[in-house]
Amino acid sequence: MALRVEQDIFGVRQRGREVAAAIGLEHQDQVRFATALSEVARDLLRTVAGADVSFALVTEPDGRRFLSVDLAPLRPLPGNRYEPQSGAVARLVDTLGLAEAAGYTVVRMSRRVPAAAAALTPPRLAELRAELGTSAPASALDELATQNGQLIAALDEVRSQRDELAVLNAELEETNRGVMALYTQLSEELEATNRGVVALYAELDEKSAQLRAASESKSRFLANVSHELRAPVTAIIGLGRLLTDSASDPLTAEQAQQVELIRSSAADLLSLVNDLLDLAKAEAGRIEPEWVQVDLRAVFGQLRGTLRALTLRSEVELAVEEPPPGTELRSDEVLLAQVLRNLLHNAVKFTDRGEVRMCAERVDDRVRIRVSDTGPGIPAELHERIFEEFYQVPGTSRRSGTGLGLPYARRLVTLLGGTLTLASEPGRGSSFTVDLPVAGV
Repeated sequence: MALRVEQDIFGVRQRGREVAAAIGLEHQDQVRFATALSEVARDLLRTVAGADVSFALVTEPDGRRFLSVDLAPLRPLPGNRYEPQSGAVARLVDTLGLAEAAGYTVVRMSRRVPAAAAALTPPRLAELRAELGTSAPASALDELATQNGQLIAALDEVRSQRDELAVLNAELEETNRGVMALYTQLSEELEATNRGVVALYAELDEKSAQLRAASESKSRFLANVSHELRAPVTAIIGLGRLLTDSASDPLTAEQAQQVELIRSSAADLLSLVNDLLDLAKAEAGRIEPEWVQVDLRAVFGQLRGTLRALTLRSEVELAVEEPPPGTELRSDEVLLAQVLRNLLHNAVKFTDRGEVRMCAERVDDRVRIRVSDTGPGIPAELHERIFEEFYQVPGTSRRSGTGLGLPYARRLVTLLGGTLTLASEPGRGSSFTVDLPVAGV
């Protein structure tokens, strides 16, 4: 098409709309494309006296199709550049700018064809060209009427969108009011919850202070009572020893039995007093470990000799295995020996037949010492309870336990930076494991 006079602008616009409709652009896109084309045509007619206009259907390698229009100016563009008078023109099409075509600089604009549009075969394109070639261009008045119709339709669509927007704004405002009300309610509830949490923390702090005070009072009471009881109990044991001494007046068999019963009971009481005093010291934090390098072979050898007297029954064998070479750790030798002695003593006391075995192994940067027995075993639900003060497994009261040895042993192991755990099943014995770091705390 030739663009030479003002009347040609209407023809170019009309032809652009017809071509856009022929290849399958949607109605709104047809109007946008025709409007952009008429604006570019008006700019070129005013600045370079017109142009030659050609339409083409371009298919990209990725399969996308575009309706492309080249407007070849009759004279060179000022400054060899083109900027549309209306900034809105570029938003009406997909591309708008200068391009090279057949050695000439042209103004090229394009609009993408919808993927759902029917494919255009060469015969169909030839048919469309023939139809467009035979159609007579409308007059300026007809094109103006068409534009007015399009404008009215656009105004109706804008009005409809404005009404929808007003409804959406009203709904959004109502939603915002609801959100604000909910936010206010949640803020009030959160504030009330925070006040309750603060009050709860204050109460917990108060209870914690009371518990600490009660624990300190209990520790002082245990220490004082143990200290006061130790002297008379020791005196009772000494008097019993004097009564049975060969230098004293001889006792009858009945008297000797009664004195031995007194001495035995006093010895048990002294053991309980000592356990109470040790536990009180541990709870009060008065035990300070003396960190030295400990060789487990020496500790095991000492325990093997001193505990030999525990296995008075031939049915129970005490086996203390030799630790492997290099089984050393940084710890308190006295406290560690006290823990192991306690565990071995308990195992021997509660084992009627079989064996009590102690062994050690190095696992990475830790040492594990295991004391196992073939005793009656302990149910799983009582594994933690036996570490509570004064607790005894039901049915074992005849063994004369105090229920303080294991709690004290666990406190000492914790003080040395390790753990004391139990694995046991009824009828399958028990195994206590002391896990300590090689490097100490």
